[in-house]
Amino acid sequence: MTTKPSQPAEESAAQSAPSSLTFELPDGSLHHVEVVQVLNAGYAGRSQEDVAAHVAELAELGVPAPSVTPALYPVAPYLAQQTGRVRVQHARTSGEAEWALVVAADGELLLTAACDHTDRELEVHGVAWSKNAAPDVLATRAWRLSDVAPRLDDLTLRAWVTHDGEETEVQNGTLAELLPPAYWVEVLRERGDLVPGTVLISGTIPMAEGVDQFAGRWRVELGDPATGRTIECSYDVVPLPEPIG
Repeated sequence: MTTKPSQPAEESAAQSAPSSLTFELPDGSLHHVEVVQVLNAGYAGRSQEDVAAHVAELAELGVPAPSVTPALYPVAPYLAQQTGRVRVQHARTSGEAEWALVVAADGELLLTAACDHTDRELEVHGVAWSKNAAPDVLATRAWRLSDVAPRLDDLTLRAWVTHDGEETEVQNGTLAELLPPAYWVEVLRERGDLVPGTVLISGTIPMAEGVDQFAGRWRVELGDPATGRTIECSYDVVPLPEPIG
């Protein structure tokens, strides 16, 4: 994927209203990031079997297969949020367990947990539209990518949904199932997008069969078995009031 952006990343960044994110690292230091662009990867499984499973999963919801994989969808920078509440317009929205690559102000690469909340009704009309209809929720803690790079494939990625107070696991896998951060770093570099304030969301792993993903709460966990450390993001899904008129 070497397609060049239509305009330089710096120029695009200047025209976008940033979203402010803050990440705490294991040593207690804080990184404040002014988000200038968000890119959501799609169909990004390292295994083509996993990609096919995800395509079939979305096909059940009426989403047509992509013309090329992996895909990359730009979304509005303000959609990168650290929030405990996502407001939705209807009942057919759901999240996806993902990792996020964040380019910090000093150029350092951070890795964190994320949940890409998506409008499934809108998705059948256009994946890019659906990605722009709800936020990408990011955790408030992160790891330096360089610190976990030697064991990236062993990191775990899990998600749970909550219905009527009962939590059920809906996704469980490892980063070995997804294209690695190094792949996307090279894509960003070739596009001229490896700049401070860039957030790239990884794409997701398959969901468990038979679990209702249209839930009132989502929770995602990125885990490091070598250290026992975890990074988590979670949020309630809150319906908006009925429209008037």
